[in-house]
Amino acid sequence: MRRTLLLTAGVLTLTGCATVGQPFPDDEVEGLTVGETTRSDVRERFGEPWRTGSEDGDPTWSYGHYQWSAFGASDMTDLVIRFDDDGVVRSFTYNTSD
Repeated sequence: MRRTLLLTAGVLTLTGCATVGQPFPDDEVEGLTVGETTRSDVRERFGEPWRTGSEDGDPTWSYGHYQWSAFGASDMTDLVIRFDDDGVVRSFTYNTSD
């Protein structure tokens, strides 16, 4: 395990960049409607979430793609969707570095 971490840190140092998460169709964010879009609609538009969790008791799905570079511009995009008990979008947050 320690050897893997050291190797990863070395590669990142040499390349000067890192990517975390997975790309998602951010042009679909405009189609999200609070109180209307369902969990199955979200899965159909964005695919499986990168992460899942809970916020104030509400299930959350997160989509994110983060690219860092020591030698150029970084690109970060994330979407966090909160669902109510019926699986309908309660709220969402979309952020991008563009």
